[in-house]
Amino acid sequence: MLEFLIQNNIVCHAVEAMLFASIACAILSVIITQVQISSIGFTMAHAAFAGAAVGMFLSLNPTVCSIVAGIGVAFLIGPLSDKARLSPDTSLGLLFGICMAVAIFFIAYMQTLGRGFSTMGLLFGDVISLYREEIYLLVVICIVAVAFVLVLYKEITAIIFNKRIAESVGIRVKPVYYAMLFMIALTVSLCLPIIGGLLLYVWLVIPAAIALQFCNRLSSMFVVAPAVAAVVSVSGALIGLEYSLPVAPLTAIIFSVVFIVAVILSPRRRVTFRKT
Repeated sequence: MLEFLIQNNIVCHAVEAMLFASIACAILSVIITQVQISSIGFTMAHAAFAGAAVGMFLSLNPTVCSIVAGIGVAFLIGPLSDKARLSPDTSLGLLFGICMAVAIFFIAYMQTLGRGFSTMGLLFGDVISLYREEIYLLVVICIVAVAFVLVLYKEITAIIFNKRIAESVGIRVKPVYYAMLFMIALTVSLCLPIIGGLLLYVWLVIPAAIALQFCNRLSSMFVVAPAVAAVVSVSGALIGLEYSLPVAPLTAIIFSVVFIVAVILSPRRRVTFRKT
């Protein structure tokens, strides 16, 4: 897609993957932070990680297995809280612990069996060994994420404002909430091989946190967050490949620096300072 700009196929694929993955994650990061379900993003990332590890152990497609695991955990969160009478935070902590235990068990067991397996790609991402089909899937999930927000913008806005009020005016909160979880699970699973299970949380939170420093409207956050994420991720990919640095960890560091700068320059900070 970007071959007319970048002649090197490896660099081109890496830039495309980081671009589309960052846009999809950034759009969802606005929902995750505004609905205050950031811990769900963390749990989903590790559910996908566990699914990929199980898939490799069973010689199955890791991406498919991570999608199944992520969706399974997404639809367990609500019923587990209701049936077991646990708070959402407790349910998420429980699922996170189980997912990590499953992932570590199968990875350690494969190493015990002497099966050649490197966890680096799953943990920290790998933008080098990408197939064209994987990039097409990222394009699809990016388009789906945009369409999801456009179609359900009114419902998402109402849920962010107040769930009870949203229910009182006839909005079916639970289906929309589960659709959010489904989108998060699908996006996380497809981005896992590129960004890595330990770093995905950065893409699911920081873009929205940066946008929040300058935006007062939800609609503007849905524009600024993907734009910032795209610029940072493409820059990280180009710099990392140019100087032989790990792309995903480098991009996560750049995200952190941009966030600190955004907080320093934020109009919100200046207003707060004047009030005090």
